Amino acid sequence: MTDLEFMNHAEQLLKSVELACDRINDDEDADIDNQRVGGMITLVFTNGSQIIINLQKPLQEVWLAARSGGYHFRFDGQHWQDTKGQGEFFSRLTQDACAQSGQALRFSL
Repeated sequence: MTDLEFMNHAEQLLKSVELACDRINDDEDADIDNQRVGGMITLVFTNGSQIIINLQKPLQEVWLAARSGGYHFRFDGQHWQDTKGQGEFFSRLTQDACAQSGQALRFSL
């Protein structure tokens, strides 16, 4: 994958995360503060915990850091998959957001 292709797919992923936060804040009893600076989004939950998502352009990866640990994802042509076989990005984000917020939240592309 070229750097341009990576950035196009990665930008779509970050925009999807931002839109999902907006949807969740509008439709659910949740308050997720999402702050984006360049290729990094920080999600802050009401209890003060955070999930950080950032782009690693040289490696063509997206990294996610949560209380459960750190994860690296690569685009397989359809989905962002964990480099150690631990699943798909939005599934991992949903699981961590639910655990950290104490609410049933759903993130998707």
